[in-house]
Amino acid sequence: MSESEQNPQSPAPSEETAAVQATAAPTHSPIKPSSGGTDLRQYTMIIYILYMVAILVGITSIVGVIMAYVKRADFAGTEYEDHITYLIRTFWISLIGYVIGAVLSVIGIGLIIIIAVGIWYIYRSIAGFIKFNDNKPINALGWM
Repeated sequence: MSESEQNPQSPAPSEETAAVQATAAPTHSPIKPSSGGTDLRQYTMIIYILYMVAILVGITSIVGVIMAYVKRADFAGTEYEDHITYLIRTFWISLIGYVIGAVLSVIGIGLIIIIAVGIWYIYRSIAGFIKFNDNKPINALGWM
């Protein structure tokens, strides 16, 4: 007695169905696992920490962005690539914002811009670190 005769509710797969299942592409993430594993994770964490310390001691963000640029090629294609891009963009956009604020302080609105950029920098640093720590993806090209 064949399998389909024993269990009439589950018909035996046809040859065509079996061929389609055999040729179906495996489902997997387009992100390759990091070759450095925990090394890249720790490196990313250090950069986030340097950015957050820069809230009190501004120079550490410069160290962080240099570290991000030095190791950027190692992060290509890994789950941490978007975090590195996010951190680099955070640095440059905030630097441009601070410069614009400093220039406009001559006419009185620069302080407001500097405070707004500071709040934005703090938000991005903390929100990015939380997503990183929770192993969640981040929109590297987004504003928040």
